[in-house]
Amino acid sequence: MGSRASSRKTPKSNLGHDHEDPPETDWIADFIAYLAYERRLSPHTQSNYQRDLNHLAAFCAAQHIGSWANLTTTQLQAYISLRHRQGLTGRSLQRQLSAFRGYFAWLIREKRLDNNPATRLRPPKSTAKLPSTLDVDQIAALMNIPDDSAISVRDRAMFELLYSSGLRLAELVGINLADLDWHEGTARVRGKGSRERMVPVGRMAQEAIRGWLQHRSGLMGDATEALFLSNRGTRISPRSVQTRLTIWCHRLGLATPVHPHELRHSCATHLLESSADLRAVQELLGHANLSTTQIYTHLDFQHLADVYDRAHPRARTRKPAKPEETPD
Repeated sequence: MGSRASSRKTPKSNLGHDHEDPPETDWIADFIAYLAYERRLSPHTQSNYQRDLNHLAAFCAAQHIGSWANLTTTQLQAYISLRHRQGLTGRSLQRQLSAFRGYFAWLIREKRLDNNPATRLRPPKSTAKLPSTLDVDQIAALMNIPDDSAISVRDRAMFELLYSSGLRLAELVGINLADLDWHEGTARVRGKGSRERMVPVGRMAQEAIRGWLQHRSGLMGDATEALFLSNRGTRISPRSVQTRLTIWCHRLGLATPVHPHELRHSCATHLLESSADLRAVQELLGHANLSTTQIYTHLDFQHLADVYDRAHPRARTRKPAKPEETPD
């Protein structure tokens, strides 16, 4: 790997050392292109990986490590410890280590590196954060949008679909008209890694979408295939969905703002409370691993106990049988 060092200087950071040329930062750009065009990861993931790797490159420059080949496991561990002291959680550090492992593995594949210094590293443990959810009454309040203007009807349709089908925000804004199957009551969505899956669309969501379609043509500027449009007639952006959700939380008197992902969490939690079918929820959400879905099994204990009492054949308390009477 060796002599190919960037001539660009890294700006001074808060790492507390004088800087020299960082290791081969142009290789980071090559790696991000690989993530985009071969792995087809989302722009959000690409941005996170690039930020993490640029920060590591700045650390290396501060430590006078001029090449990725010179970065040792011990030095990488020191970086992780530094970031932990600066306040990064175990989950954030796990994401950074995942980026580093992937990057160094790619460098090895490209014959630019001989070993992966991140392979055996593990992040500090942190308390698992359970997803924030809304209860059924809060969901009903959020969907009770009284305004019948085009934008308001669109907003309700978006919120209903997020909750009905457990969609990620990027999946919602990426849906096209052609992705809806009214006969089957389903929608085709494109998840992480551009993986496609079919999701059911509930009755209330279907009604809300039909209401929106009556207004949609009035907002269309240039012809677009997107299901949900902005007031300029273009595909709505994720930021706009978040903004509209915040506005409605305030107008409808919800105690705290709601993030679109909370509707996905709520969908998963409510389905598990009703069915306890973890595999079905995994398929609905598009999780590659069942372990990701298991975070939604934080059911209320009393609810779980009630379900157990009703369903388990040995859980129900039975009255003792009366002794048979014997003739005198």
